[in-house]
Amino acid sequence: MGGSPMDIGRLGIWDSGLRMGDVGRNAEAAAELEELGYGALWLGGSPGVRHAVPLLEATSRIVVATGILSIWDHEPERVAEAQAGLDKTHPGRFLLGLGASHGALVGDRYARPYSAMIGYLDRLDAAGSPAGHRVLAALGPRMLAAARDRSAGAHPYLVTPEHTRRAREILGPGPLLAPEVKAVLDGDPDRARTVARGHLEMYLALPNYTRNLLKLGFGEEDLAGGGSDALVDALFAWGDVETVGRRIAEHLDAGADHVTLQVVTPDQGRLPLREWRELAPLVTA
Repeated sequence: MGGSPMDIGRLGIWDSGLRMGDVGRNAEAAAELEELGYGALWLGGSPGVRHAVPLLEATSRIVVATGILSIWDHEPERVAEAQAGLDKTHPGRFLLGLGASHGALVGDRYARPYSAMIGYLDRLDAAGSPAGHRVLAALGPRMLAAARDRSAGAHPYLVTPEHTRRAREILGPGPLLAPEVKAVLDGDPDRARTVARGHLEMYLALPNYTRNLLKLGFGEEDLAGGGSDALVDALFAWGDVETVGRRIAEHLDAGADHVTLQVVTPDQGRLPLREWRELAPLVTA
């Protein structure tokens, strides 16, 4: 159906910490990220629409997106109502990212995720939610096709540039493609890969991700022991700012319109403000 009418630029920030903890701290961080030139803030950790409100109120330009809102936890009619309120108070600045999450996280409610997503989109449409103001967390061909046909585009997570290339082939030239990319700003291979594996551990226990990685050509041996060096190096841009910039360029060259960076650090309890500042020159590189 074509891309989102929102201007999210080519580089955004993905972080679950921006929806948790001290609201004032998060609002100050959002204002600084806007000042640094980033185009969008993606709120991780299964946020609700309400988590976008403080960040939108603290800023004037930057788009705030849910990355992603779980369809199992929020009634679509209430989501549509909350979205309409934000569209009125902050027009063109809230992007609804939707996803079917994972069976291990959802529990017994998890069944037929593709059909559940299509039904959820039907109810959103009926409630007046604009398709051009939402994206889908899509990995496989069917969900990517749904993202193409029923939303502004796709927000794939834990992917490589090769997945971005394949996703663009399915989406075609119009829809938004905004993959998440992980970065570790450390040039020491052992330290960087140790940090990466600590972050990767939970994802390698989720079949939606592991099946996708196997389809991308990795073997079962790559998924064992916290991930092989080859897997870690494909999923994480570790090193200096230039190295991260090269990985962003690989995704853009493969067909991405926007890359959302998740900075991974040894201390996952803090907002990586220093690293966001260090990476800011990539916005205009």
